[in-house]
Amino acid sequence: MAEIGYARVSTTGQSLDAQLKALMCCDKVFQEKVSGAKDDRPQLQLMLEFVREGDIVIVTKLDRLARNTRHLLEIAEFLVKKQVSLQIQNLGIDTATPTGKLMLTMVGAIATFERELMLERQAEGIALAKQRGKYKGRKPTAITKAKEAAPLLAEGMPKPEVAKRLNISLSSVQRIAKQLTSKD
Repeated sequence: MAEIGYARVSTTGQSLDAQLKALMCCDKVFQEKVSGAKDDRPQLQLMLEFVREGDIVIVTKLDRLARNTRHLLEIAEFLVKKQVSLQIQNLGIDTATPTGKLMLTMVGAIATFERELMLERQAEGIALAKQRGKYKGRKPTAITKAKEAAPLLAEGMPKPEVAKRLNISLSSVQRIAKQLTSKD
């Protein structure tokens, strides 16, 4: 029997330190910096493949593990088939007990409901702001850097280096380069 931790943050600017400290009791910890909304989470997949019968998967918070209730239940069902229990530290949930299994399902449903309500309120707020002319959306930063990128690309500077120098994404540089070649 081993205690296996899983830690995740959404962006590279966020720190895993607090989660890793809380998971110090674990024999092994899988960690990654990737959005929870993404299907492709390599460390989560590795952790799910790694665990064995009798192991315990420990996460600090529910939202670090699953995207939504359906995803949570899929993970929980997969762990049940492998005879692995799941513990969520901040909620005191342990799926090794019938009460823990019930609580996991209920809390997952509530978390999904809250997220959907938040997104709905956000959309309503944006719609109201647009009606008032207050919401213009995010300013396109890469487009404003096109004039700076053009001479660098013309010199033959590699696109990754242009992106780094101008502090824009590689895909933005590729889009700028495509626009420049289509003008020729």
